[in-house]
Amino acid sequence: MSPASNFDHSKFAQKFRAGILGATGTVGQRLVQLLVDHPWFELTEVAASGRSSGKKYSEAVKWHLDTPIPAAAAGLVVKDLDPSLDCDFVFSALDSSVAGPAEEDFARAGYPVVSNCKNHRMSPDVPLLIPEVNAAHLAAIPVQQKNRGYGSGFLVTNPNCSTAGLVLVLKPLADAFGLEKMFVVTMQAVSGAGYPGVASLDILGNVVPYISGEEEKMEEEPQKLLGRWDGSHFVEAGLGISAHCNRVPVENGHLECLSVSLKKIATLGEVREALRDFTVSDELAALPTAVKNPVVVLDEENRPQPRRDVNTGNGMAAVVGRVRECPLLDVKLTLLSHNLLRGAAGAAVFNAELLASRGFLSRSRVPARDLASTVPVPQEMS
Repeated sequence: MSPASNFDHSKFAQKFRAGILGATGTVGQRLVQLLVDHPWFELTEVAASGRSSGKKYSEAVKWHLDTPIPAAAAGLVVKDLDPSLDCDFVFSALDSSVAGPAEEDFARAGYPVVSNCKNHRMSPDVPLLIPEVNAAHLAAIPVQQKNRGYGSGFLVTNPNCSTAGLVLVLKPLADAFGLEKMFVVTMQAVSGAGYPGVASLDILGNVVPYISGEEEKMEEEPQKLLGRWDGSHFVEAGLGISAHCNRVPVENGHLECLSVSLKKIATLGEVREALRDFTVSDELAALPTAVKNPVVVLDEENRPQPRRDVNTGNGMAAVVGRVRECPLLDVKLTLLSHNLLRGAAGAAVFNAELLASRGFLSRSRVPARDLASTVPVPQEMS
């Protein structure tokens, strides 16, 4: 790819038409917000549950973001989950209870599906993608299409919200020193539970030391993200990972305490340097959502903090602090990432930008499909 400054944005002068499945939920609303004035994508369709179908988006959604409902979205009519939407590709922010078959229906009907949902993340032919970490895994798409008979459709997923920040920080350490094993404890924001999330009397002045399925995701997903695609399947990284996940009374931002064992001996200065020097390629730097330095290292002893640091890099950077020696492993540190941006909606938009840049999206209208039934979608994030 040519350098970012020479990137030919004119080839995206005609925008790709995007649809959102699960558009009324927490992540769906963030996707709507992020697509306003996006230089490459235009929101043309929103889909949600049967009880919302036929209503204007402004009438169907219980909007709870800090900006008004975008005018371009407010008047859109909410559709059912039928793969006949007038768009070039879809984002999926569906609840996991229905996402699996619904996403497959859309891919089978010829739609590229950029999913935030957990259902297909660990499938052997579906890329689990963080562009700065494993863009090469997109090579699995043609194999997936052949295996599943998808034609022009396919599935690409982004990782769990707590995994996203963790692996973004692990990547430069893996490249510089190699990784053996790690221990991570999370303090996760209530917005990660969707809306209305955790009941106030359960979380105010409290910490809930359990999030269903979260520890399993954090122990499994990095293996695929930091592994490799060998042409037919994904080969796991073979790391030792132990995770403890907790819900805390913070609105946005997942804070994680990480201890890690490295394959090569490294000083604390070398670790900080590796994290600070981690920059994206010219190809990625040209994408609208990209951050040139996706890992930001702070020197203050009491940082990062969600209230102060969660929006670093427009919410797409991981913020690292308290890099120090670990008496049990090698190095320990604290990291923070925005769970709804880096860990969800922003990650999906970033993935779609990479797919567009590499020619995986097309502007040919997907023909309508007449399916026998539709699938209802609850207004929850997965």
